[in-house]
Formats: sequence, structure tokens, C-alpha cells
Amino acid sequence: MTVPPPWALLAELTHACPLHCSYCSNPLELTRKAAELTTDQWYEVFAQAGALGVVQTHLSGGEPLLRSDLAAITAAADRAGIYTQLVTSGTGLDERRLAELAGAGLRSVQLSVQHADPGASERIAGRRRSFADKERAAALVRAAGLPLGLNVVLHRDNLDAVDALVELGLAWGVERIELANAQYHGWALLNRDRLLPTAGQLARAVASVESWRERLRASGGPELIWVVPDHFDGTAKPCMGGWGKVSLTVTPDGTVLPCPAAASLPGLDPPNVRDRTLEWIWRESPAFGRYRGTDWMREPCRSCARREEDFGGCRCQAFALTGDPARADPACSLSPDHGLIRDLTAVPADPPTSLTSPTPLNPLIPRRASWKRV
Repeated sequence: MTVPPPWALLAELTHACPLHCSYCSNPLELTRKAAELTTDQWYEVFAQAGALGVVQTHLSGGEPLLRSDLAAITAAADRAGIYTQLVTSGTGLDERRLAELAGAGLRSVQLSVQHADPGASERIAGRRRSFADKERAAALVRAAGLPLGLNVVLHRDNLDAVDALVELGLAWGVERIELANAQYHGWALLNRDRLLPTAGQLARAVASVESWRERLRASGGPELIWVVPDHFDGTAKPCMGGWGKVSLTVTPDGTVLPCPAAASLPGLDPPNVRDRTLEWIWRESPAFGRYRGTDWMREPCRSCARREEDFGGCRCQAFALTGDPARADPACSLSPDHGLIRDLTAVPADPPTSLTSPTPLNPLIPRRASWKRV
């Protein structure tokens, strides 16, 4: 099959992070600093990415600000003709660092926040005073004239705060607000039962989002993105726009994946930029070809009218729920395993308590570091 070039690259520069978010979707075993790609190796990654056709990159982590060479890496991506966006918690961003990054070619910033209430945000993030860091970072980015987006991972303990989160984005002067319902991979999978919202919460959040969209369209306000939770609507979502279709992920140690969570799949044997070029990896590697397109599909996906739209759904979710990454994503109402999703979402009408409560009945497990040996 003809493989068009990717347009996006997620550059996971490090797994180190000052926060301990319970919804973190990074792998359970993180990459040690000693195993991270060097500055020169990231130079080569971006040179190859630009030649391959990539036009946009998210400089992410962990916390990318913990890389002392972040400005040099940003400049390498910019030289390759790639639009750069920093994905950050805001912790460690000061005026000098931001000026250095902007001078290196940084084009925009996406700032994460866990809740509109400072105390709740810090409990979810597992770090005191992190909310003040975020507020300060937002002001610095706006003062520098860079586009600023706000990203919120939604779950049971902040889904009822959608109105307040949008108001926070307006107060911080953002140009885009992304409300992304949690994806249950990595550490988030351990907390899934605690993170899954109720149907009532979701219905209220949907109503709030629609109301805000109307208001923001009328006022010319920021773009409001709502990433629908597929656990509740019975429709599988195309993983990253389709496996090996539009984007690739380079992890801190150089492993290249069709999606950030794909390392969890058995027998994938993902390639590494230390050994192969991005061109070969994208076009020729068995890992990227494994679930690309529709030829690999079994029934009911093979004959489904939506197969060219959802591409069978999420392979990592299929594996996490059924033990077989080639099965139809159980999120789809047509999947023979859809009952697994129904069982997961059969939670009480409303949560027994909230993380904003001083003593949650069913507390989340904060992210803890578990490092790969090198």
C-alpha cells in the first residue's frame, strides 16, 4: 500500500517530571536520563523528520523543561522547517528560559492544568505550589506574544469543573482550550476505576461544553476542543488518526511508536532511531505496518462500514481489555467485547466524594517513578 508521509511528531524528550499525576499515560517503567537521546541524536531525528514530511512537533515528556538542551533541540526542529509547540506543566518556566526558547524558534505553548481550583489541581498533580507555577507561566507566555493553549485531562475528580476550567482559560488569555477525557494507559490504567466518570457527570459536562461553544463563537473567544470519551458513546475512535497514518512518537530512548502507548503491545518489537532511519521506520518497519490500514482486521471490523473511519479503534485499549490487540476495540458498540466497557462504566450515578474533599473515600494513587535499568 502507498504510505503518505506523516505530518506530526510527538517528541518525548524525557520521562522526568516534577508532577505525580494519577492519570499519567506514560509507561509504568520510565526511561532513565542516562538512556535518553543526546542533543546530537535529537538534531538528527528532526533533520530526518523534516525530510520525511513532518510539519509539526510537540516537544513533550515528562517535563521537557528538565532538558537543559531544550533550546538547542527546538532550534533543530525549527531549522528542519517544523512548527514547534512546547507541552509543559509550566514548572521551571521563567522569563529568561522562555526568551531563550522563543529565540530558538518556539512557536507556541500548551500548558497543562489539573483543576481550576488551586488546591484540587495540586492534589491531582501531586505537587504543592504547582498551580502558582502554571499561572505564572501563562502570564509569561502571553507577555511574550506566543500563542497559548490550555490542556486539561478530564476524569471523575475534575469533570464537574468544566465551567470553571473554561473561565480559567479565559482569565489566562488562552487561544485554545482542549478538554481531553483521560486515556487509560500506563499509570492511568492503574487508576482507571477511580478516574472513570459517571454518566451523569459526563452529561453535565457535554451540556456545559455546548453552551460554552455557543458563547465563545458569538464572542470570538478561544477555540474549545472536546475530546469525547469513547467509553460512553459506543463509538471507537481512530487511534492517532489511524495506526501509522498521520503521526509518530519518538520516546526518550529513541524508540519510535505509532502511538505513545504502543510499547505495551506484545511482540511489536518497535524500531529505534539509533538503528534505523525515520524513513525506513515509517514506510518499511513491521511495527508500523502491523495495524496500518484495514487488511489486518477480523470480523466484525473487516466488513464494518466504519472501518475506513475508525480503523478498528485503539489497539492498546483492545489489548488492555481483552488481551488481544487485534480484536475490535471494546469501546465500539458492535464489538463482541463491548460488555467489558458497559461493566466498567456501571458506576454510581454520582461519585461518593470528590478529590476537592479533604478525605476522598477512594483516593487516587499518585504517579511514582519506576525507572528502566540501563
